[in-house]
Amino acid sequence: MFQRPQHLMSRFAKAQPVVFWEEPLPAEAGHGPSLDVRVAKNAPGVTIVTPRLPEGLEGDKQQTVLKGLLDQYVSTLQGKFVRWYYTPMMLPFSRHLDALATVYDCMDELSAFRFAPQELLNLESELLEAADLVFTGGYSLYEAKKKRHGSAHPFPSSVDRKHFGAARSGIADPADQTDIARPRLGFYGVIDERIDLELLDQVAELRPDWQLVMVGPVVKISEDDLPRRPNIHYLGGKSYDELPSYLGNWDVAMMPFAINEATRFISPTKTPEYLAAGKPVVSTPIKDVKRHYEKLAGVRIASTAEQFVEASERMLGIGQSNPDWLGEVDLALADMSWDTTQARMAALIDQVVEPASKIERPAFGAAHATHMPRAKKYDYLIVGCGFAGSVLAERLATQHGARVLMIDKRDHVGGNAYDELNEHGILYHKYGPHIFHANSDEIVSYLSQFTQWRPYEHRVLAHVRDKLVPVPINRTTLNTLYNAGLKNDEEAAAFLASRAEPVKDIRTSEDVVINAVGRELYELFFRGYTRKQWGLDPSELDKQVTSRIPTRTNTDDRYFTDTHQIMPLHGYTKMFERMLDHPLIDKALGTDFREVRNEVSAAHIIYTGPIDEYFDWRFGKLPYRSLRFVHSTIEKQQFQDVAVVNYPDAEVPYTRISEYKHMTGQEHARTTITLEYPSAEGDPYYPIPRPENQALFKKYEALADSTSGVTFVGRLATYRYYNMDQIVGQALATFRRLDEARTKVGASSRELRLAI
Repeated sequence: MFQRPQHLMSRFAKAQPVVFWEEPLPAEAGHGPSLDVRVAKNAPGVTIVTPRLPEGLEGDKQQTVLKGLLDQYVSTLQGKFVRWYYTPMMLPFSRHLDALATVYDCMDELSAFRFAPQELLNLESELLEAADLVFTGGYSLYEAKKKRHGSAHPFPSSVDRKHFGAARSGIADPADQTDIARPRLGFYGVIDERIDLELLDQVAELRPDWQLVMVGPVVKISEDDLPRRPNIHYLGGKSYDELPSYLGNWDVAMMPFAINEATRFISPTKTPEYLAAGKPVVSTPIKDVKRHYEKLAGVRIASTAEQFVEASERMLGIGQSNPDWLGEVDLALADMSWDTTQARMAALIDQVVEPASKIERPAFGAAHATHMPRAKKYDYLIVGCGFAGSVLAERLATQHGARVLMIDKRDHVGGNAYDELNEHGILYHKYGPHIFHANSDEIVSYLSQFTQWRPYEHRVLAHVRDKLVPVPINRTTLNTLYNAGLKNDEEAAAFLASRAEPVKDIRTSEDVVINAVGRELYELFFRGYTRKQWGLDPSELDKQVTSRIPTRTNTDDRYFTDTHQIMPLHGYTKMFERMLDHPLIDKALGTDFREVRNEVSAAHIIYTGPIDEYFDWRFGKLPYRSLRFVHSTIEKQQFQDVAVVNYPDAEVPYTRISEYKHMTGQEHARTTITLEYPSAEGDPYYPIPRPENQALFKKYEALADSTSGVTFVGRLATYRYYNMDQIVGQALATFRRLDEARTKVGASSRELRLAI
């Protein structure tokens, strides 16, 4: 067996000695109590200790003997240690040990298993009271335990991708499987009361041409209970090293678990192992499998034998129907390594054993549990919880096992993309509309780990001459305003060319627009809007401001033409919360960096705020434009035909009105709108693109380049306007640079220990 305990302890053993105390075995006839002590294979830092007890020792007598053997062995060890429990049944003879910390790594709800000892529940309550940390083998189990302990942390099953990935490239069929026909549906694991034997039998009956391969020992149930059919093959237990060879020669991996008390909280390790091996999976509706894997194309959930057969048929043909399914799998498994899991656990233990970072947790049985530590020692301090800071926090925690503290002046995550339900239950964007669009598959795939999406193509109308016309200007716009009767792209292009006023030296935003569409359209659509937005005439602004706005000759009325035009299904805030839901990420919201910068001990700072503020405005303030939002809820289902209507007229004080139900797809009897008023005062939103401002920024940029231990990233820190996808791309690129520098230079000993 090489599962969660073996994976974790072999990794802990790289940094400190590990003693693995096993359940007792019978002593040889005529021999008294003793200990078998041996070094683990392939893990020289792990010592395995197995008690040998004479027959007839039961109850208190057995515990007394075990306690004596344990004390005898512990007396040979140097220094203090961490007590780590996989079962409360080990507590009676070890509860007296003085330890730096106590960890309960709860893999399963053991009390629900067949033949569970009656005293297990009481002992678990005692262990929960004694434990400093509780780790759980899945989220369902975490939800059950977090109410009983103040520092519970979910650690779902990880996977050794290299070990199981060997099954993808073609691997020899084991001898006892070679003669089994195809297609093969396979399972490996303990065959016990958690397996739905009736379902297995029915599937075999429905598809006698399929071969069902069951690899694993039969435990706690009788061999006589197993369904026997010519197409069901029981191959017995196999070693961990052998599993890829069996798995690699199946066509579909199956998990025919019974839905009962014994499976209520399980998070099967085999799910990511099957996927890492490149095998599609069909499973019964185990809660944690549905929660984490159902959205993958390579996983199907089935409750009945008929559904199981139908799902398996689809999985047998997945290579033809969805050739990209393995790419999706690899992305999902990217941060599920045992190295990362062990590093996260090690960091939490450090917080307990280091006096300066002792975890404060509520008393046992408290109604509201928390695992927020009071630690002041971090690998990274990230200033700002918007896209840039959040992406880097997630990458550093999951990929480097780094301990991260995030702070933000605001009392929420998400930065300007934050959304929430208002008092009427309508989801709105607190800081104005945020429309996600991207051409990068990498960026969308990355964010897809934290959200599902809904398709959304953004459309904008402009209120011009008492008409609502599409923006950007297109053929429909021209026909509506001028009754031009333009029938194709060529006619529209000729119309625009006839109105364009060529500008020899294009320097400003005014030059860009007049050169493209002439002064009349410039006055109608751009001049008033730009004056309101920036507080400056377009002739005073860099050409990049209006170069972002295209002009079209077709009738495409979409505001963006990117490959991916989507919105987070449950909103941006939910996406950020999932991104930052990690034991190594702490958040201090409503916190000003300037007030705490000298109180937090961090090896490196990632700063996403205004760069001039970081340096105390040494060269003067960089100019920004701000916005003021007026949110209103209207007693009607829809206020306007599209999500955003622009008001270019300089006499109208606001620039646009946004209606969020168009973007979110929410159905509600009322609707919420936002009027947007540009302002010179308030939170910084847009760097003002003028040459003198860029020259001032260059002074701060040079200062930033010479400042060690700080990385500046994001719109405000680099004084540039970026879309959301560009910020995500910048953050991912920044992480890659940090990762490369870390690899070349070598991390600190503590970081190496955390990240293995």
